[in-house]
Parts: sequence; C-alpha cells; structure tokens
Amino acid sequence: MAQITDSMNDTIAAISTALGEGAIAVTRISGPDAVSVSRKILARQDFPEHGRMYLTTLHDNDGNIIDRVLCVCFKSPKSYTGENVVEIHTHGGIFAAQTCLELLLSNGARIAEPGEFTRRAFINGHIDLAQAEGVLSAITSRSNEALKAAARTLTGELSRAVMKIHDDVLTLQGKIEIQLDFPEGETLAGLDVEGEISRIISSLEELIPRCSAGIILSHGVNAVIAGRPNAGKSSLLNAIVGRKRAIVTDIPGTTRDIIEESIIIGGVPVKFSDTAGLRESDDVIESEGVRLAISAMNESDICIYVLDGSQKITAEDSSHIRSLEGRNAIIAVNKSDLPNEIGGIESSCKVIHISAKNGEGIDALKTAIYNMAVKDCSVSSGLNVSAFQLEELRGALRDLREGRESAAFGDDVAAGLVGSARLRLLRVLGVDAGDELLDSMFSRFCVGK
Repeated sequence: MAQITDSMNDTIAAISTALGEGAIAVTRISGPDAVSVSRKILARQDFPEHGRMYLTTLHDNDGNIIDRVLCVCFKSPKSYTGENVVEIHTHGGIFAAQTCLELLLSNGARIAEPGEFTRRAFINGHIDLAQAEGVLSAITSRSNEALKAAARTLTGELSRAVMKIHDDVLTLQGKIEIQLDFPEGETLAGLDVEGEISRIISSLEELIPRCSAGIILSHGVNAVIAGRPNAGKSSLLNAIVGRKRAIVTDIPGTTRDIIEESIIIGGVPVKFSDTAGLRESDDVIESEGVRLAISAMNESDICIYVLDGSQKITAEDSSHIRSLEGRNAIIAVNKSDLPNEIGGIESSCKVIHISAKNGEGIDALKTAIYNMAVKDCSVSSGLNVSAFQLEELRGALRDLREGRESAAFGDDVAAGLVGSARLRLLRVLGVDAGDELLDSMFSRFCVGK
C-alpha cells in the first residue's frame, strides 16, 4: 500500500458498495472537509441530526440534477473513522455511483487508498489492530463459522483476551523488577515467578488454538489429489465437489494441468487440486504436468494419494507413499466397487477405502480432511488474526516458557523474557505498529472500507 500523502489532513472518498447493478450504491466521504465537499454536489446544505437519512438531489458542477439520493452525516468523533463522515446513497448501477465519486473528487476530495477508512478508524483509536482484522474477515468470510469468528473478533473478544494477558504479564514484570532491587537473599513476599508465568502460559495456550482456527476459517487449506494415471483422481474430484469438474476418460494422462475447485467442509474452505498422473513420459506437456503435480504435493497442506484398489500396488506407488510419511496425508484406495487386489498398505498415513463412482467413502474422506485441517484448533470459538499476529502470540508463548525455565536460575533473565512477551502482546493490538506493518495490513482491504 502506498504511503498516504498528508494522511489525516486529506478528505477521502470512495464507493463502498460493490460495483454493478443493484438497489443502491453507497459513496463514502471522510475527513475534515467531508461536509463542505458534500454540500457542493447536494441540494441539501445542512445535516442537523447525526446519523439521520435525508432525501435530496445530487447535481453536477453546472447545477444539473444527476440523481435523487439519500445522504447521512456522522459527526466526529461518532463515526466509523472518528472523523466527519458523509455517505451518499445513489441508485444502484455503475454510472450513478461513479459520477457521484468523480464530482466529489473534482470538489476537493481524493480517492481513498485500500483500507484507508479502517486505517483511520485504527489511528483515531476507534478500533485496534485485532478488530481491524475482524473487519477484513467479516468482508471475506466464506462460511457461517468464519463469519461468527469475525464477529467475535470485531466486537473485541480477542482484544480483551490479549489485553487481560498483557496486564497479567505487566503486573508480573513489575514484581520481578521490584525483587531485583532487593538485597541478595531477600524476596518479595508471596512471589512465585514460575507459578505466575505458568498461569499466564495456560491462558495463551487456550487462546492460540482459537486464533489458529480463525486463520483456517479465513484462508482455508489446500488439498492436492495425486496418484498414478487412471487411479480415479479426476473422478474423485468430481465426487467431492458434486459435479463434473474434471474430464474423466479411460485414456491415461488425460489430466495434464492442475484443476482446482473449492468447497466448504464444516465451515473450513478447502481448495482441491486435481493433478497429472505420476509416471515417466516422453510427452513434453505431460512431463511438465507431472512436475507441477509433484511440486503441488510438496506444497500442499493435505495430500490425498489415490490408489487403484482393483490393481496390485506398484513400486512407484510405494515410493510416493513413503515420501508422505510424517505429513498430513490420506491414502484413498479407490474403486471399492470392484474386487480388491491391492492387499495391505504399509504406511502410517490414514487409509480410507472409497468409490468415486458410486460415492462410497466420500463423506468419510471429507471428515478425515476436516479433522486433519483443524487438528486441535477450536473452530467453534475461532478468532481472526493475521499470520503476523498469530506469530507474535506464539512468540510470546515461547518467551514465557523460556522465562519460566530461567526463573530457577535468577530473575534478571526472566524479567527480560517476560518483558519481551509483553511487547509482543502489544504488537498484536497494533500498539507502536510501524508504517510497514500497517501498510501490509490495510493493503488487503478493498477500496471503500
């Protein structure tokens, strides 16, 4: 995200609803001149009541009426951004909203950067960084569970939890530093550094799985379907998504490029990738497809390796299965509607017998994928965080665990580690966040939010 020139002194404007035909389109203006700029293009010149809708007309710079609109003014500081905000509701459609925006820009506003309205809300103290992440997650939610996680975050559940842990850490840090000033051999009455750190660690250990769940609900997981030609990979993709997404033939090597399709399983977005059959080939295009398939397997969150259960397992299959040991992988033994010739499978990976043809075992496969995706995460109580925020929480947990270990040898090292954990918790909320972090955060928003 580009640096915002003149930052809070500018009056910004953007269309806040999706472009296209609809009932209404909302154009938002925020900043010190939001009201005066709006007056230049609206017949109504006063907004006496905060938050009340007024019916008026939108006109161009020559006084020609463009549209009949509703407008509402939110006076500072009781607005989303904390500044004066005006919203103009034109009739839906690209042209009316775009004309309204162009008129605002020609009368003193500038176009808003992506996420700049929410960034101003953060800078003005109306939300913290955790709540900003909740705003973004609410916009991008793809399931009911994800939307609930966004709502919990947006209403401050994560912020309150992090601040409670921060306050406990701060109190402990103060006690440790007081004790450091005591003469050697004397201790602060009732202070149990290891015990207090352990209690704080327990709180973080309860919070982090909820945040991990939020990441999964927001971003989902990548599941790659791999295996030899004609094992039934494309048929399996079609069975999972419930429609014919990939071409299925008896000719080996039909799939050469990666075919992707996403579905929601238990609230978790899962992107499935059907890949080229793994075999040696003199065909340049097929060989490239195999290379892409192996690369996708290595980069996947979950690998579903498909075997043809009606044939003996091959050395090549066994080699690929061994490469999946210790990873999130499922062996899907396909064609259970035919006589089983494959025998036993030596692997620690989960094995599920399926028939992509008649749907047998598909629900069990989806359940296994879901369980593998969420692991120990608390999906039903998930909270939305960015990857940066989750890493800071994990870093705070590492610092506290090291601090607990070092407390047995003296309080000076423990104090430093406890202090480091406290600073990490503050960064989760965006305290003292630098421009680079804010740019990265708010560039993920759409223009107008």
